[in-house]
Amino acid sequence: MSQENNQKLEAIRHSLSHIMSMAVEELYPKVGLGAGPAIENGFYQDYDFPETITPEILPKLEKRMKEILKENLEFVQHDVDYDEAYKFYKHDPYKTGFIDDLKAAGEKKVSFYKSGRFDNLCAGPHVASTKEINPQAFKLTKIAGAYWRGSEKNKMLTRIYGLAFATKQELDEYLKMMAEAEKRDHRKLGKELGLFVFSDLVGPGLPLYTFKGAIIRREIVNFSNELQKAIGYQEVHTPNMNKAELFKVSGHYEKYKEDMFRVVSNYTEEEYFLKPMNCPQHTQIYASQMRSYRDLPVRIADFANLYRDEKPGELSGLTRLRCFCQDDGHSFCREDQIKDEFLSVLSAINKAMKVYGMNYKVRLSLWDPEQPEKYLGEVSIWEKSQKLLEDILVDNKIDYYRAVGEAAIYGPKMDLISKDSLGREWQISTIQLDFIMPQRFNLTYIDESGKQKTPVMVHRAIVGSPERFLGILIEHYAGAFPVWLSPVQVKIVSVAEAHAEFSQELADEFKQNDIRVEVDDSDETVGNKIRKAVAEKVPYMLVIGDREMSSDKLAVRDRGEKTTREIGKQEFMQEVKEKVRSKK
Repeated sequence: MSQENNQKLEAIRHSLSHIMSMAVEELYPKVGLGAGPAIENGFYQDYDFPETITPEILPKLEKRMKEILKENLEFVQHDVDYDEAYKFYKHDPYKTGFIDDLKAAGEKKVSFYKSGRFDNLCAGPHVASTKEINPQAFKLTKIAGAYWRGSEKNKMLTRIYGLAFATKQELDEYLKMMAEAEKRDHRKLGKELGLFVFSDLVGPGLPLYTFKGAIIRREIVNFSNELQKAIGYQEVHTPNMNKAELFKVSGHYEKYKEDMFRVVSNYTEEEYFLKPMNCPQHTQIYASQMRSYRDLPVRIADFANLYRDEKPGELSGLTRLRCFCQDDGHSFCREDQIKDEFLSVLSAINKAMKVYGMNYKVRLSLWDPEQPEKYLGEVSIWEKSQKLLEDILVDNKIDYYRAVGEAAIYGPKMDLISKDSLGREWQISTIQLDFIMPQRFNLTYIDESGKQKTPVMVHRAIVGSPERFLGILIEHYAGAFPVWLSPVQVKIVSVAEAHAEFSQELADEFKQNDIRVEVDDSDETVGNKIRKAVAEKVPYMLVIGDREMSSDKLAVRDRGEKTTREIGKQEFMQEVKEKVRSKK
């Protein structure tokens, strides 16, 4: 979509939040108005209603909005002085709060937009008239709670969400995709497939993996390990907590202290934290011995658990957790090795995304020069590192787009934004360039002339967090994992008790060939057992009755098929093992 079309769509979405507020104020004249921005795929508006509302109000509001759109109202911007603005919103503490912000920022006037009888504090953008909005191309979708200004210390407001597109066809396609996404929701499928559980006694954001979920998680970790070993990374093991001093040196204490879990000792007054990332500890492995330029790059990989004190309202299944790990790696290298390090990691990511069946695009994540306080290091270092990283992309003809403000606190990133089978985008892989942390820890190596130099640190993750990636994969595959990832690769269904022993012996033979197998010899009908196996999305099902016991062939029912195929036992085992080996 062109920039012009994007801007037009943003104006449509923001204008719809105003139209929704017009409809709401007709029902609740004294309603408080919080934030109401355009967002990806739509808009929302926060309200302080005088009473509890339910989703049943949405069709009524939507109908009234469509009626208002037909009035062809103009959106007219006008400025007012502060006295008038305060007077206009004397009964609305939320709009008054926004006016206070503008005054504190030194704005001379307050911007309002008037559309018909509705006047609203707003900087825009808006369409010129409601006739530019297709009344069939938007839909109100849900109601949620939202704290005023995002703080739990403030009042909980009611947020109404809406979707909005340029055409009805785009809206219909998105609604269809969302319906499919709801069916694939990893929280729902993860429970149905018995992959993980959450416990109130354990705590929010702390998943417990069943043996099935642990198998998939382990396969993800093993594959990332296989890929990183191929490009020279060696796995280390580091503790889950460390002294606060480590994070003070790295800069994380200054920038992230509020997002870290503090650990209290019964025997010392020292301050400890559960670690939210591995990189500071990895600097100490590097610093443990003298390094020569010939030793570089030193490549370290780690799957230690990480902990972040996420807000309870932001936790979401496996995709936002308080405890997780990463396929985390750090390369300590010379400046002349940066390009090769980036390209080797990118080749590993390419292989991973091909196996998982995901396309991606590259985002060059840069710092925001307007907010230097968010980052560590000098401007000159940022300019140098960003140019180096962009030159690698340009020289290697890698398509990318720039994203200001998305850098890490210590350097720019090459982020891989992957698309799943529904076309949804996820930031999964990353390669980051860091001149700052090695300086803060006084890391050195001896160059060819015998002088001390500071190495460069390359941070990288192939699929990011295996736990988060598992959640993404559940939805990507709709729970139907490829054979190499499936926790149960073959399900054997015995017809009756007389077939149970043969079924178990067959399962034992599969296990000896490293094939993951389960036997259902329960006292149920064959039909029920087959339906259960289908619901479990197992790649292969074998039904064992009298005929199968007397045959040297197996009747195999492939996932998604209603009929069976005959194949020799040895040939079938080779087929399964080949699919596991090739990860197809």
